[in-house]
Amino acid sequence: MSEQPPFFPERAPIDAYGDHGFRFAETSHRGALLILPSGMYGWQPEAFEAVDTPSFSRVFDEASGIDFLLFGTGEKRLVPPAEISRAFLDAGVGLEIMDTGAACRTYNVLLGEARAVAAALLAVE
Repeated sequence: MSEQPPFFPERAPIDAYGDHGFRFAETSHRGALLILPSGMYGWQPEAFEAVDTPSFSRVFDEASGIDFLLFGTGEKRLVPPAEISRAFLDAGVGLEIMDTGAACRTYNVLLGEARAVAAALLAVE
């Protein structure tokens, strides 16, 4: 796992998504986004097919501060391999899978409620 610093050092609402990226906190990010209690990070997988259990290693490192993770799988809701669900279960972190648009909207609501939510969002067109 890379020890790169976050793009933004805390969780912030998603202002917009699409065009292969996201806007938040007056910042524009191209590519996938990982949102954790420690901040907002660029996320390595470019597509759903590239997502594997090690893709979530930073999530598991911060598991004590996360009740559940919203996984935005792109344009459509896709089901990840069973080993990913097992890893979340083992870490004690709930996993909610939805398309990226729904994940962004749900994240914003839950962030506004000060919930212990994280998100892993694949970019959409």
